[in-house]
Amino acid sequence: MGRAPLILIAPNVDPQGQEFRDLSISLSEPYPQAVLAAGGLPLIMAATIAQEAIAQCVSRCDGVLLTGGADVEPRLHTERLPARLRRKATVTPDGGRRDLRELCLIEEVFRQHKPLLAICRGQQILNVALGGTLVVDIAAQVPKALNHRRLDRRNEVVHEVRLTRGSFLAKIVGTVELGVNSTHHQAVGRVAGPLRVAAVSADGVIEGLELKPGAAHWLPFLLSVQFHPERLADRYPEQRALFGAFTRACVLNRDKFL
Repeated sequence: MGRAPLILIAPNVDPQGQEFRDLSISLSEPYPQAVLAAGGLPLIMAATIAQEAIAQCVSRCDGVLLTGGADVEPRLHTERLPARLRRKATVTPDGGRRDLRELCLIEEVFRQHKPLLAICRGQQILNVALGGTLVVDIAAQVPKALNHRRLDRRNEVVHEVRLTRGSFLAKIVGTVELGVNSTHHQAVGRVAGPLRVAAVSADGVIEGLELKPGAAHWLPFLLSVQFHPERLADRYPEQRALFGAFTRACVLNRDKFL
């Protein structure tokens, strides 16, 4: 692969860090470990909303990874939300700065034509950024929903998802059924115009998105999943394949301009 591709990772925001007990960025170790195992070099992004700094970060990296975390602010994707649902949303503790940062980051990814892999919340903010909506609380809004909030088994397969035949995702993993973990209570609602469904669970919850064929030229690589492949990649080749495909795309895209 030559020089390892530099992967910019958007971290989580914690209300209280270990050092000084103040607002801090954090990142679960499986994310950079999965990137390293796939031949990439992870770089954790600073918690800035300065557009020029974000643009420079994207410019200097070979690909971007969006990660999980707190809920997306509902006002970004819906104007009218019943109070009972608004109470279900646990938004980022930084006053929405993470949402703003990642919306800007996604905009720069498209502007600079960089590969993008989005995980869990990453899939949700991507869908919102492109004009889609979210299910604010699966248990309250999806009839006969599976239990998608299995934090107690975050490193284990808890249910199956069906992959769209012929999809980019199905080609990467080499199957149309995939066992996944599940740690979320929100999900994609109305799919954004440029995207199509790549995976769905038995209750209809959307588990994967990718660019429609007509929009595939927008980015050299775009894939989003609702589950956490970084927590399964060490034991499941299908999950590991997602990171392998992503880092290869980062190298190919970078080398086009060398």
